[in-house]
Amino acid sequence: MSDVSATMDLRRRDAADKLRGRTRYTIDRYLPGMLHAAVLRASVPAGRLIRLDTSRAARMPGVRAIVTAADAPGMIGIGIADHPLFARDVIRYDGEPLAAVAAVTLAQAQAALAAIDVEIEPFPAVLTMADALAPDARLVHPDWRDYEVLLEGSTRGGNVAWEATVVRGDVDAAFARPDVEIVESCFRVGRQNHVAFEPRAVVASYEDGRFHIETSTQVPWSIRNATARLLGVPASQVRVTVPPVGGGFGLKFDLAVEPFAALLARASGRPVRLVNSREEEMLTCLFRENADIRIRSAVTREGDIVGREAVVLMDCGAYGGEQIFLTTMTAHTLGGNYRLGSVRMVSRAVYTNTAPNGAFRCCNGVYNTFALERHTDEIAARIGMDPLALRRRNVLGDRDLGATGQIFEGNVLGPMLERMDTLRDAAAPPPARGDGRLYGRATTVGTWFVFVGPSAATVNMNADGTATLVTSGVEIGSGSMMQSLPQIVASTLGIAPEHVIVRAADTDAAGYDVASAVAAPPSRSARPACRQRRRCAPSS
Repeated sequence: MSDVSATMDLRRRDAADKLRGRTRYTIDRYLPGMLHAAVLRASVPAGRLIRLDTSRAARMPGVRAIVTAADAPGMIGIGIADHPLFARDVIRYDGEPLAAVAAVTLAQAQAALAAIDVEIEPFPAVLTMADALAPDARLVHPDWRDYEVLLEGSTRGGNVAWEATVVRGDVDAAFARPDVEIVESCFRVGRQNHVAFEPRAVVASYEDGRFHIETSTQVPWSIRNATARLLGVPASQVRVTVPPVGGGFGLKFDLAVEPFAALLARASGRPVRLVNSREEEMLTCLFRENADIRIRSAVTREGDIVGREAVVLMDCGAYGGEQIFLTTMTAHTLGGNYRLGSVRMVSRAVYTNTAPNGAFRCCNGVYNTFALERHTDEIAARIGMDPLALRRRNVLGDRDLGATGQIFEGNVLGPMLERMDTLRDAAAPPPARGDGRLYGRATTVGTWFVFVGPSAATVNMNADGTATLVTSGVEIGSGSMMQSLPQIVASTLGIAPEHVIVRAADTDAAGYDVASAVAAPPSRSARPACRQRRRCAPSS
């Protein structure tokens, strides 16, 4: 790349407006005649929906439309189509949508929600994975066998929504060797909420038989396909555009508020705005899942890891959602750092009566890396070996075999460990403290992986010598759309990066793009994307 097009100090074109408060996010969008929407949500984690009467609410002042499960016939999911837009007969988590209202003002919409007559017969809730996996556990999805399977190749049953397994070599023989120490570690991690600057928000309209959805999302094509599936319309009838996104982090990596607004726009004949409150974000957010991790390793006294077995239980909440995809990542996050002999790794996504979970920055990798590195320290302590020396001996290098059978190229981790050792030795020791606080240093190994998914881009040359980049990629703060891609286009064309115009994501204008994030699950409704993901992330 030439010096003119590749520079480390290229000024971000969106920085000034964002700093001065001029950027118009989805929550800032208003259209003439726009209505305001609100969603009625269940207030129990488990139960049967006995009655839902919206007749009185429909007569409330300002109300223009009310929609329920009858208006959204489809089911969505990644590996399994298990998720309706509204609860139909069964309530599966506190906060599950029951109905949505559009009115002239938000206050009128909220008043109409209070006028809806709801009767629910509560059930005992299955709130923990231990409860869900107990022999006599109540099934969160009693009819799980009847769901459409969108991605073949997994074990599932009862409250186990999905199981991904990787096996290589004779693991039992490795643990039976007389010359090994067996080290076992167990960890439990809790949920985390993203709390993005901009909550999930959408403005939808319905004109000429088509939906136009402006939404704060990382995945416009997934929104398009999943909305169409839920509403029972062809995907070509749904156009998705993406204004500037006020934080994603994985939170906006899945369908959220878009179908409610689309349904209400069609029913009312007017544009509809729906924005989650902070309470709704906390109640229904796609959290980083809570998980239980158990790791066993068979290690020689010299520090060779001849066998490893791991079981990771991931709480997917009431629906499989993104956890189906995330189960396939454990083979990389627990098996992508160190050379291993035999390997058996199992990840299970477990149904509970809690809000659905999903992607959250380095999904699956944060807690698995934490568990793996703590486990590595425990191995070092057991065999009396320096923790850094143990890592040096085992980190993956050029031509090494990974847990899932891939061959690594290049020696990356070894030199990085040497560099960290040099920096640690050169750093001044922390000052002594008399207040009881402890200080220390540690060196850990973490790896991440790149998924190769379908994408598309078109570059149009303009008469004034500039270029326009048309793609479905979304700028979520990393700078890929504002910094990286303009430099790549500029370098190829021999022009300055500031002469590359980047179009906002628009599914009518740009080709298919799997997602905008570090790790991208497949569309909840697009079978080709599911098959592509299966090749990238082995599940069995």
